[in-house]
Amino acid sequence: MKPSIPKGTRDFGPIEMARRNYIFSTIRSVFALYGYSQIETPAMENLSTLMGKYGEEGDKLLFKILNSGDFMKSVDPAMLENPDSLRITSKISEKGLRYDLTVPFARFVVQHRNELQMPFKRFQIQPVWRADRPQKGRYREFYQCDADVVGSDSLINEIELIQLVDEVFRRLRINIAIKLNNRKVLSGIAELIGAPEKLTDITVAIDKIDKIGIEKVNDELRERGLSEEAVSRIQPILEISGSTDERLSRLEEVLSGSEIGQLGIKELREVIDGVTSLGLNAVLELDVSLARGLNYYTGTIIEVKALDVAIGSITGGGRYDNLTGVFGMPGLSGVGISFGADRIYDVLNALDLYPAEAAFSTQVMFVNFGDAEAMASMKMLKEMRLAGIKGEIFPDKAKMKKQMGRADALGIPFVAIIGESEMAEGKLTLKNMATGEQSLLTPAEAVEAIKACVKQ
Repeated sequence: MKPSIPKGTRDFGPIEMARRNYIFSTIRSVFALYGYSQIETPAMENLSTLMGKYGEEGDKLLFKILNSGDFMKSVDPAMLENPDSLRITSKISEKGLRYDLTVPFARFVVQHRNELQMPFKRFQIQPVWRADRPQKGRYREFYQCDADVVGSDSLINEIELIQLVDEVFRRLRINIAIKLNNRKVLSGIAELIGAPEKLTDITVAIDKIDKIGIEKVNDELRERGLSEEAVSRIQPILEISGSTDERLSRLEEVLSGSEIGQLGIKELREVIDGVTSLGLNAVLELDVSLARGLNYYTGTIIEVKALDVAIGSITGGGRYDNLTGVFGMPGLSGVGISFGADRIYDVLNALDLYPAEAAFSTQVMFVNFGDAEAMASMKMLKEMRLAGIKGEIFPDKAKMKKQMGRADALGIPFVAIIGESEMAEGKLTLKNMATGEQSLLTPAEAVEAIKACVKQ
């Protein structure tokens, strides 16, 4: 039978991995630049850590791991007569694959609280698993790239995170819009129209305004139980337009009667003014319909969209006030963001924005004419590797056509040739595979030629 892999998972070949590593190394270097330290947590967590943290639906999407050995030994035979999958699962499985990086991070903070200096700034770049129905853009195994700072209420953290996001996408050369909102503003809107208990219904509906238009949003608000008066009172908010400063001023007027709404606007102003004064490459937008994980966030909400490709959010995050409360350590505030590496990969592919060096792993291949030439090649190759050039030698003495064909097929940009005449001079002939140009160079000169070409 032909081998296969589970649905919702993928193999990545050398080209894909070179591109993915370019994304990860870019994000990792910016995380470090902003003072975030890397941690890793196990692929497996105890189910007691994971269960109940993602809601009923989330619990169903957890991949559970059978206990080692005779995993049925704890199951009462009577339980099998009237099978209850949840009860049986609790007997045969104590561990599961992590669903995200946030809950394991919360567990990490509580478990290691006495070793951590607060505020604690961490980043993680690791795979997560969800037993979801596979479809385009949705996988059962995928990477998350998270950065969080916990133990600080300061809005400086939000300003820094937005700068960090801006720098990542500047380096990746992706044009973005950073959308901002605040949970307190959303609570103020619900308060304003006299329906604070309908906060989730209101935000789920208004979040669709760009897709379905204001009239259909109003219809949905009515369907979700809002009165005509409430729908009427929300209209000025849905119709707010203009610059970010004009939107904030208008929102301030509309929410003048809401204390929590005014606090949300104050926080938004502080973040926006701070980011603007420092300068930003991205477009910064106030979006009052932005909610993301509403029950999760308590303050600033951040979402990033690519401007040149029609795709969903490529980064998101926000402020939360009780990350570790579920593990018995309440009141620890934090703010974080998560980069969607798989969607960023799709955007870079669509726009062909990868630098030349991300398309190949080997920069130069030495051909092999025989034992003496191979030994001379390996000596020069060692010299070039010490200078940072990624190189290899064709291991077998083979026809030139076969060796050049391999370099061409793999997209290796340079081929180094050492024959008798090159050996006599202590040089090599460097061939540029794109132009066909050949030059007789010392190894040091070849290093400079390759580096110069890669930078272009």
